[in-house]
Amino acid sequence: MEITDTPAAALHHVRVATDGVKASLHIDGTDFSRVASGYTIHQQAGQPAEVIIQLAKGQSGTDFDGYARVAVGVPYEPGPAAAAFLSAMDAGLLEKSALARPDLDGGPYGFTKAVLAQLQQWSRGEFDQAEESS
Repeated sequence: MEITDTPAAALHHVRVATDGVKASLHIDGTDFSRVASGYTIHQQAGQPAEVIIQLAKGQSGTDFDGYARVAVGVPYEPGPAAAAFLSAMDAGLLEKSALARPDLDGGPYGFTKAVLAQLQQWSRGEFDQAEESS
């Protein structure tokens, strides 16, 4: 999810109340319950809370009354990130790493499965096998 947020100094009074089924969400005294379908509250010790309001279907389930940075969540489109990730791939290293995978099998689409598994591993930041293979 991409997040648009306000500067750290722009704190707003946020009140969230729920009965376990429905929640009401007020920011600076204005009711946003009808436009928000979900929210996330995050707070680290000594820092103001951060409230992320989701404008898509979702559920919530906690009470909060205090000052927070408020951000509006925008549904994340993975296409551009995937394209950037794939354009950074070294085709030779990918092929070498896929062929060296211990889970490479000789069945149908075995090599393709190994390539996809390798890309998934790298997308999670797991580069150990790539370093061992090179």
